[in-house]
Amino acid sequence: MPRGIARDHDEKRAALRKGAAAYFARHGFDRASMTGAAKECGVSKALLYHYHDSKEALLFDILNAHLTELAEVAEEAAPKGLQALIAAILEIYEDADAEHKLQLESISALPADLQAPLFAAQRRLVHLMSEVVEQQRPDLEADRLRAATMTVFGIVNWFYMWHRPGKGLSRQDYAEMAAQFALGGLEKI
Repeated sequence: MPRGIARDHDEKRAALRKGAAAYFARHGFDRASMTGAAKECGVSKALLYHYHDSKEALLFDILNAHLTELAEVAEEAAPKGLQALIAAILEIYEDADAEHKLQLESISALPADLQAPLFAAQRRLVHLMSEVVEQQRPDLEADRLRAATMTVFGIVNWFYMWHRPGKGLSRQDYAEMAAQFALGGLEKI
């Protein structure tokens, strides 16, 4: 008879994703190993392989979970406007710097069939942001709307690079400033 799934399966899987994401982001996915990821997670390599049959499967699980959560939160926040959407994105990014770094740097390491759903999730996020930007400036032509949308993402996406918790602006304060900055810029273009 097949063995059932442990009650804490989802929690263990989430903990493995978190530890492996930190390890992959710190060492670079291409230089990282499953042995190193297991060590970072404090588990055996066999246990890591129990949950993920390859390094690529683990990376996909990390990115898919991150982007799925991000898309769900963005879907809920987008109808509330630009400031709410920026704040929601920054909130999800909190404690997800490693996942965010991997999203920006490592999707191309995956085979095309695993890249496709991740790119689809990213396109959905861009579409949501574009709709919110277009609400502010319905007169923008398509190329300017895309440029404005990607500029807002630029303002938001690199926060993880320089923000130090407990120093300077909080995420919420930055979200407010970024939204006002974006809204002011949208008025002028």
